[in-house]
Amino acid sequence: MALVRSIFSAKKILGGALARRSKAPKGFLSVYVGENQEKKQRYFVPVSYLNQPSFQALLSKSEEEFGFDHPMGGLTISCPECTFIRITSRIQG
Repeated sequence: MALVRSIFSAKKILGGALARRSKAPKGFLSVYVGENQEKKQRYFVPVSYLNQPSFQALLSKSEEEFGFDHPMGGLTISCPECTFIRITSRIQG
């Protein structure tokens, strides 16, 4: 039950109302997450996540596998959304 609650709170913080804006709010960066090009979701993550080893590992793995030249034009992390949410919820504490 706690895992489900943390996933929903992470999704609320990282997605939801913020993802409906056209531009990332100050202090956040937008990333596209998902394995399928047509079904990628946009999330806003705090720029402070760039200092976190687990987030850096996720970015490095994505760069190794897919590079950073993506047709969506933004930073794309090609992993399942549940993996992204699990990692970012761990960073949130």
